[in-house]
Amino acid sequence: MDLITRPLNLTVVVASNRAGRFGPTVADWFLSHVRPRADLTLDVVDLAEVDLPTALSRNPPPEVRDVLARVGPQLDSADAFVVLTPEYNHSFPASLKNLIDWHFGQWQAKPVGFVSYGGVSGGLRAVEQLRQVFAELHAVTVRDTVSFHHAHGHFDEDGTHKDPQAAEAAAKVMLDQLVWWGLALRDAKEARPYGG
Repeated sequence: MDLITRPLNLTVVVASNRAGRFGPTVADWFLSHVRPRADLTLDVVDLAEVDLPTALSRNPPPEVRDVLARVGPQLDSADAFVVLTPEYNHSFPASLKNLIDWHFGQWQAKPVGFVSYGGVSGGLRAVEQLRQVFAELHAVTVRDTVSFHHAHGHFDEDGTHKDPQAAEAAAKVMLDQLVWWGLALRDAKEARPYGG
């Protein structure tokens, strides 16, 4: 399969690791819109299942190396990312910053899209801060996002979106942009390695 027709490897990072988190509801909804796409293959990194210490070290202990050995290849193999994040205290979760900081080259010259949720801002303050972080890592963030303001009110008890039309349209736009950038960057890196 050539570069044009080979699907992009998309890794979705579920950022919340709090007990009782709402993230799985939003993630299930979003993943149900990714899976049918023929232009994407899917991998998920759920930070509730990744236990990285907050203290960075050039020589981490064996248990940390084990986690890095599991998560690092998932990030390495990604052609594109979607970060699904809540907003905590006008920012993004420490678990997400920790994952980002333990890795560097995995993000370079790859596109990143965002699905956010929260209260009145819908997680958009977290997204704006993440754009700065990913720019430092030489990643390309796509403009359009999917955000859920007062997220709990959008879904019923079974996790079904009550009025999905606008959110589905936003997800399609964001994923289409992500695929465009993912193909462009993958093609460029095949022709010439990224020099970041």
